[in-house]
Amino acid sequence: MQSFPKPLSADEERECLDRFRQGDNNARNILIEKNLRLVAYIARKYASKDREMEDLISIGTVGLIKGIDNFNENKQIRLATFCSKCIENELLMYFRSEKKQAKDIYLNEPIGSDKEGNEIALIDILESVDDDVAEKMELEDNIVRLRDNIGDVLSSREREIIYKRYGLPDGKKELTQREIADEMGISRSYVSRIEKKALEKLRKLWP
Repeated sequence: MQSFPKPLSADEERECLDRFRQGDNNARNILIEKNLRLVAYIARKYASKDREMEDLISIGTVGLIKGIDNFNENKQIRLATFCSKCIENELLMYFRSEKKQAKDIYLNEPIGSDKEGNEIALIDILESVDDDVAEKMELEDNIVRLRDNIGDVLSSREREIIYKRYGLPDGKKELTQREIADEMGISRSYVSRIEKKALEKLRKLWP
């Protein structure tokens, strides 16, 4: 692991920020350089045999630069705290992109040949005329996650309405709010309110 400069003291950091806000790019470079240790600390949490530390530091540094450029002292938050969030966000965006790309590569790998000898990939035999296949696979992952957690976060009535509304579990017929209201003997507007509240709870499963 390469060594990085020690971070600035609070007074030195404040001085550099003041100079940077006045247009001093050298002060900006100092802020970046002196916070590289923070990038390395966060990147280390995500390092693995499949992820080079240097690559993670490079990606995290992009987040650091965004953090420094967008930092607002008036929000009563420390620069390191704000930049940590920006660094982590940049890394997580990269991982999401990496995951999507891996799915795309897998779908395009040859799995055989047709009668004429032409290579066939998995994507060629999936029904995906209008939908992005990788998006569909991600949706299926989310559905599994939803099914595993829905009983923990929803009340029995909320769960019943979500099941009826979206054809859960296992592809049952989806009902309109009016059909659910008639079936359960309640008003359509009440169904709508319960559905909205339930969806808000479920969205919290995805940070």
